[in-house]
Amino acid sequence: MESALASWSEFNVAIAGAGAALGGLLIVALSVNIKQIAESRGLAARAGAAISALILGVVLACAALIPEQELWTFGVEVLVGTLAGGIIAFLAARAIVEDRTPGHPHRWDAQHIVSFVFPLVVYAVGGVLLVVSLPVGLVVVALGTIVALIGAVVFSWVALVEILR
Repeated sequence: MESALASWSEFNVAIAGAGAALGGLLIVALSVNIKQIAESRGLAARAGAAISALILGVVLACAALIPEQELWTFGVEVLVGTLAGGIIAFLAARAIVEDRTPGHPHRWDAQHIVSFVFPLVVYAVGGVLLVVSLPVGLVVVALGTIVALIGAVVFSWVALVEILR
């Protein structure tokens, strides 16, 4: 019988490839308007947090491909990655709230912060479920990765288009 992790191998290979490609495209998108992004502490922080959440998804997809790994072991990896991502998210959130760039509308701060914190919350829930060896944690981690991908695409739009408005 195939292990729970092994049955997700095709998904993880696809996510690792798609996430890595999207991460590269996001960095290229950032370079197009780097002057505007660098001028805003909050916008630069959002960029870093978006890339961090996306790359965490890629790293977790790769970690899930390690052969003969127990669910609880992968759960620990998810939680450690989530903790690292959480530190980056905390620093980014602080930079967004403290951003004094002229024209920075603070009324949107919570929405911007939620966009990169939500995947981390989902990853944490999935990690806990996996640590107690519940295979449903794999579905939750997959959902976190998909949410992180969507967040990166949305931020790419901001970096390419919205920043110029």
